[in-house]
Amino acid sequence: MSTQPPAVLTIAGSDSSGGAGIQADLKTFAAYECYGTSAITALTAQNTTGVQGVHPAPPAFVAQQIRSVLGDISVRAIKTGMLYDADITHAVVEALRGGFNGSLPPSLVCDPVCVATSGHSLLDPEAIDVLVTELFPLARLITPNKSEAELLLSHHGLPSGITSLEGMVAAAKNLAQFGSGAVLLKGGHVSATLGDVDRVSRADSTITVIRHGLLGDNMEILQVGVERTFPKRLVVDVLCEQGGVSLFVRPFIDSTSTHGTGCTLSAAIASELAHGKDLKKAVQNAVAYTHHGIETAYPIGAGHGPLNHFHSMSPRSIHRPTKDNRHPFTKKLIQGNAGEWKEYVEHEFVKLLGQGTLPRGPFIHFIKQDYIYLKYYARAYALLAAKSSTFTAIESATTTILNVISEIATHKSFCNTFGITNEELEDTPEAPATTAYGAYLIDVGLQGDSTKLLMALLACLLGYGEVGLWLKKQASLPNTWVHIEGNPYKKWMDDYGGEHYQGAVKLGLELIEARALQDPPSQMRFEEWRHVWERCTRLERGFWDAAMAAA
Repeated sequence: MSTQPPAVLTIAGSDSSGGAGIQADLKTFAAYECYGTSAITALTAQNTTGVQGVHPAPPAFVAQQIRSVLGDISVRAIKTGMLYDADITHAVVEALRGGFNGSLPPSLVCDPVCVATSGHSLLDPEAIDVLVTELFPLARLITPNKSEAELLLSHHGLPSGITSLEGMVAAAKNLAQFGSGAVLLKGGHVSATLGDVDRVSRADSTITVIRHGLLGDNMEILQVGVERTFPKRLVVDVLCEQGGVSLFVRPFIDSTSTHGTGCTLSAAIASELAHGKDLKKAVQNAVAYTHHGIETAYPIGAGHGPLNHFHSMSPRSIHRPTKDNRHPFTKKLIQGNAGEWKEYVEHEFVKLLGQGTLPRGPFIHFIKQDYIYLKYYARAYALLAAKSSTFTAIESATTTILNVISEIATHKSFCNTFGITNEELEDTPEAPATTAYGAYLIDVGLQGDSTKLLMALLACLLGYGEVGLWLKKQASLPNTWVHIEGNPYKKWMDDYGGEHYQGAVKLGLELIEARALQDPPSQMRFEEWRHVWERCTRLERGFWDAAMAAA
């Protein structure tokens, strides 16, 4: 963001409870490091339970406020909210036209506020024509919700019933005919599932799907137990612009902290545009900002309370865990290294092992080298534990992890089942890939940073846990390529996908999430941690590369 904050103007009503209207807009502008200005169209008496009264400002005074701001301050973006009636709406249009000498105002986001969440009408019916014919053509984006879209469409004799995601896409395209540059139809009041999203996107190859807050591929370890808690309902916002249609998909949050959601979203989009973002990116970022605002909100009032507008200003590079995002730190690590992680957990070695067609040679090489690797693993931990006086919790948890890995991954009895004697194990020459990985662990351990060491240790623990669950998931699919019965590596798969090892994975996840919560990293420190994770992910992949090459 630039050194001098860009100025943004909100033209909207005042919310006495502080959760919506210009209050929500100004908080959002501040969170985005924008300089907020305002023109108040109406005063409201309202709280979290509803609107008790509305007192409009004189239209001429609304226009005077706008002219006063525009005549002095270089405004980079504008948003409109509640405009109340036709006279005020017309006054706003005339003031905007005059303020820019007949040119279009910069990045105008129009939130056509018609009805409050409580059901209270916030727009005079006569104002709808003025809104559509005079204000929309000036806008770069309009952001109606379901009720507002239906009202606008029915007012112009267009199909207005929106009950499905297909209906949302059709409605957004129809609304785009009203003259604005683009339409963002908000989906908070339309139920949708991943099946709906897949169906709609498959039916039209020009539709782009942008996901936020959803667990993706190669995150099986983060989904253990999630079926009971993670919401299956999704919120899908539909952006229709000249370049096509985009679906912004995120989990539905069952929360009463939703007062001012629409105001906040449109204010966030205006802020993003003021900072120079293109429209799609502005919407994507604003959707994420608003989602986290609901997700991290704290209860206020007896009804629908406000969002947490300042969540992004907390000095954290990692969000706090929530009910629907229990492992934000680990998820960020995986997402930030998605390609390397996928190549690691879906390695050809793993696929052949799951099929039962992995030649004996690579597997024997692997379990011999794994035995050597564990010695490095234990040594690296011991070095750091000996140096730390505040390592009690990590020592206890990591010792448990090491015990589990020792029992499952490199236990001599497991090697014996493949005809490898204890003497042969001890006499196995160390491969270069093993030396490289082991030396790196020792190096990280000697640095004395307990969290960096955890990054190195957990890349192994979580990676094998992910492999175990991924193979287990593939085995459950119809016409699966994974073969369980008669597979010589069945015990290996059962062990890593089983309750005992997954219990260690759970412990490891809790450990690293607690560390990130207790000692929030700066962005620079997080990058250091992420680099260790990425390096160990590559070394793990190299371990299997070496096994395949050794054959």
